[in-house]
Parts: sequence; structure tokens; C-alpha cells
Amino acid sequence: MSRKTKPRSIYVLLFITVLLADSAFSQRNNSRIDSLLKAVYTIGVFNGNALVVHKGKVIYRNSFGYADGSKTKLLDQAMLFDIGSISKEFNGVGILVLQQQGKLSLDDKLSRYIKGLPAWSDSIQLKQLINYTSGLPATAANSDTQILAELKNLPRLAAAPGKIYIYSYSNVFLQRQIIETLSGMSYAAFTGKYLLKPAGMKNSVVDLPVTSATMAKAFDNNFKETAYAQGMTGWLRTSVDDLYQWLLQLDNFKIISKTSMKALAINFADGESSLGDVRFEEDKLIWHQHHGSNYNYEALITDDVKNETVIVLVTNSQQFKVNAVTKAITSIIKNEEYIVPKKSLYLDLREKVLDDFNKGMAFYRDVKTNQQDRYDLSFEIGDIINTGKYIMRRQRYDDAISLFMLGTTLPIAATDFSYAYQLTAECYQKKGYREMAILYLQKALEKDAANANAKAMLNELLK
Repeated sequence: MSRKTKPRSIYVLLFITVLLADSAFSQRNNSRIDSLLKAVYTIGVFNGNALVVHKGKVIYRNSFGYADGSKTKLLDQAMLFDIGSISKEFNGVGILVLQQQGKLSLDDKLSRYIKGLPAWSDSIQLKQLINYTSGLPATAANSDTQILAELKNLPRLAAAPGKIYIYSYSNVFLQRQIIETLSGMSYAAFTGKYLLKPAGMKNSVVDLPVTSATMAKAFDNNFKETAYAQGMTGWLRTSVDDLYQWLLQLDNFKIISKTSMKALAINFADGESSLGDVRFEEDKLIWHQHHGSNYNYEALITDDVKNETVIVLVTNSQQFKVNAVTKAITSIIKNEEYIVPKKSLYLDLREKVLDDFNKGMAFYRDVKTNQQDRYDLSFEIGDIINTGKYIMRRQRYDDAISLFMLGTTLPIAATDFSYAYQLTAECYQKKGYREMAILYLQKALEKDAANANAKAMLNELLK
């Protein structure tokens, strides 16, 4: 007795049905994503380029707003942007490329490759450079020459290597110096040959002047163009399409192996890795997200591998809302409700506080009383803490302490309490008040005993 089979026409019909359903899904999401991005552009929280890929297919791409502060040129998808800290993925991956070539080991000491540094260079391993636990202090230097001079005259590290996460450009600078030393090439040439070309990033350029005709020009909320004052070299200018190609190749282990990527993805405590936030589950990469900002440029790349979704957002008018916009796009793809992001409290508050602390705080109180429909207060503690950190970096330690203490009056988690106390301790340490720094580090650990940075800082002060 023969087995009956379905006619070929049925399979063709099923295939066409799937294609039509997929097309309808893409069109529906394209329309909803477009409505979202038009809304956030109108509100004033996104001026930039967007690319959304789902299941390997581009379901949305568009440009919103202007390419300069004069409003004479509109953005287009070919425009290049500075991507801030995302650039550090390239020097980090470059170090792992050299390891795969057998030219270094992450266990090697810094002193093996960079000569002329003080004795502390013999205590730092390369793996600590790439996860920012080298102990090198944050630097105010603003050029390669200044950073190198600062390092040569640095008497001691801020902490023992491997104990504290410190986001310092000195780590980035040294990684790039090692790449040049071992490759015999300029950092830009090495990046072009071993990273950009293999990734298919045809339009990206290291250190392209921001005045170039292909660059989007950054500007503030008043459309005043931002002076680019970054003197350190090695920063990538790239487009949304090239960033997508980078994620596609890197996250499929075409640039470096899975083992190398896991090494590069290691983060310490509350710090981020060289790749931002990368997660593996049962030996499979499931998530890669990285945020960067620099002189009013801002970018967020997200590869939600588990849900087969890639979102790339770049802007030349930083609003600190690319994360919220990404979450809303993700909700649309999942057919969930989403929230249209509001304006950033932090972005306006930090400038007002920097200009006049009392007037800035009056603005903050007015927002809480009268402008909650316009400003996003969903992460108020983050806005307050980040404002404190912003003016702390500008040596306004007393005002920063006031903001950190204000943060502790909000309904917050123990970890937020701990972080606010840790930052307060750092301010007191900068002011030379050792006992007050110790007191607040102890308070930080009372709130969160797992605060590794506070623990290490306290141990250093008690020596």
C-alpha cells in the first residue's frame, strides 16, 4: 500500500503564505518604528540615523534631522559619526588579533612592550589593560603626548592591578601603543587592514577630521555646533551600515575567535568590558550592547542575538535617549506596548548646575513640580548621580558631594546608596580629607558589601 503525499502545489502555497506573513510583519513594524522615531525627533530627543535588522533582514532605516547646527544640510544614511567609547572595541579586538597571531599573551606584563615607564608597569598584565583594572588613574590629559608624559611621571598606581575598575583613557592609549609596537604599523593602518576590511566596513576612517564633508557635525540643544576638543588619536568615524557590518562579523566570530571574544568581554564589578555589555549563555553569545558618546556625538549598538534583532542608532546631538529609543523599538518588534521617551533631565541639569549651582537646583525642583510631562524622571537617581560625576570631573567637589547626598534622599536601591557614598568618598579623597573618605567608603560597604570598588579603595586608604 503506497503512502499518499501532499501535492507540490500545497508546499508552494505554504511557502507563499509564510512570505506574505513575513512581509506583513516587516511592513507593520516599519510603520510603527517610523511613528516612534518621528515622535522622538519632534520631541527633540533624537537627531540621527537609525538601522533596524530582524532575522537578517533590514526592516527599517531612516535619517532624522540635520547634519549641522546651521540646519542647512539634512542627515543621510551615508553620513559618518564619532562613536565615542565604542571605538575602544577596535583597540581591544586588535590586542586579541595580535594574541591569535602569537605576538603576545594577555598574561604578559606591560613593561615587556612599552619601555620607559615607571616600575609599576611591571605589575600590570595586558588583560588588566583591556578590562580597565590596571590601576591607572583617570587622566585629564588630552593628547597622546600629554598622556605619555603623564604616565612617565606617574609615581604610583591608583590601586593594585586587578582590584578596581577605573575607566581611564590611559588604558586605551597603551593598547593602541602596543598594537603599533608589535605590528610595525600605525594604529589607523592596522585597524584598516585587520579590522575594518575583514568586517566589510568600507566607509569607516580612523581619525577622520570632524570638519570633513562626509561627517555629521555635532551640536547642542540650541543648535550651537560643538567644538571637538579630543586631542588623543585612534577614534573611529563610521556609519550605521558599517557598524552593522562590524556587529555581524564580530558577533559571528569572523574577526576573532569565540575564545578571544570571551576574554575581551570580561568585565569587573560594575564596570563594562572593552565590548560594553556582552553575555554568553551555555557557550552561545546572546547579547552585545555598547554605548558611546563624545562631544555631543552619541551611539548605541545592540545585537540581541537571542531574538535575532540588531539596532544601530547614531546621533550628532546627544540626548542620552538612545537606550530608551532602542528599548521602544525592541518592544515594537515583540509586539508589546512601548513608551515614547521624554527629554533627559541629566542633559539639561548638568549644564545649569555647572553654570550656577543654585539656579541649577531651582531648575531641578521646577521639573519635579511642573515639568514631569516633558522630562523623564524614571531614573532620577541616575540623573542626579551622573550630574554629580559630571561636575566632579571638573573639580567642583563640594557641589558634587551635595548632589550625591541629594541622591541618597530618593527612594533608591542599596546598590545606588552604596555608589553615591563611594563617589562622595572619592570627592573627599580628591579634597585631601582622608578620614571623611574612609567614613563614606565604610558607609558604602554597609549598604552593599559586594561593592568591589569601594572595598578596594578602602583597603588602599587604610594601608
